Amino acid sequence: MLFVIPGPRRVLPSGGGTTRSFRRAALGFAAGAAVVLAAAACSPAGSIESADVPAWKATALPSAAGTVVEDAGKILNRDPIVKTAPGIEAGTYTLTITCEGGGKAFFDVSLDGENLAEPGAACNGSRETARIKVPAAGTLQISASSVDAPLIYAYHLVPVA
Repeated sequence: MLFVIPGPRRVLPSGGGTTRSFRRAALGFAAGAAVVLAAAACSPAGSIESADVPAWKATALPSAAGTVVEDAGKILNRDPIVKTAPGIEAGTYTLTITCEGGGKAFFDVSLDGENLAEPGAACNGSRETARIKVPAAGTLQISASSVDAPLIYAYHLVPVA
C-alpha cells in the first residue's frame, strides 16, 4: 500500500519525481508508525489493577522452606506498602524479590528503625536476591515502593543455611 503526502510535487530530471514521491510516502508511513508505537509503549502491558496476585505469585515466586516473612501485592501509586515481622532472630537471610509491570521496585529493610538494606528489582519477571545481615533479634520491617506504579510484587525472606 502506498501513502502519498499531499503537497507540491517537484519533478526531477530522469524520472526522479516518482522516487521522491515514494521516499516522501515512506517517511510519512514511518512517522505514523512511530507515533502508534510510542502510544503503545505508554500503555500498560496488562491490567495490573485486575491482576490475580496469589495466582501470579504461585508461579513467579513459589514459597520457600523456612520463610520467616513474605508478602505479595499491588503497588498502584507511589505510597509504600509496609510489612512488619516481630521476633526475627539475628542471622543472615536471603531476600528474594520479583515484580511485573515495568520500571523498578524498591524494598527498604530495617530492624527496629535501623536501615539494613535497600535492594531493588527490575519489574520484568526476573528474580533478584539480596543478602540481609540481621545483627540482633528484633522487629523487621520491609517497605515496598515504586515510582513506576502500577506494578505487582512478591518477596520472601529465608534464613541462610
